[in-house]
Amino acid sequence: MNFFKQGDFYIMANIISDETIEYVGILAKLELSEDEKEQAKKDMGSMLDYIDKLGELDTSGVEPMSHVFPVNNIFREDVVTNGDDSRNILSNAPEEKDGSFVVPKTFD
Repeated sequence: MNFFKQGDFYIMANIISDETIEYVGILAKLELSEDEKEQAKKDMGSMLDYIDKLGELDTSGVEPMSHVFPVNNIFREDVVTNGDDSRNILSNAPEEKDGSFVVPKTFD
């Protein structure tokens, strides 16, 4: 993929090579027929054209953001509310030893 400068923007020359399609197919673990490869080249070119079109938008008055909706972290005090309930939990165990569940061995 080649980039060229147009005004203040770098625009992608949306020529998708056969090697690019092969590489993407390998990364995606896809086996594509020749027809599917040609269609993928057209689809990828269309997507990149759309991205170029978005690059033409005047965003000079738009504040950068990482989310569409406001994201606020709600901090709270880290307080234990349920306490140590191990006796009650272990009362449901078929077998327990020294405050732990006893389970069958899985290996020697």
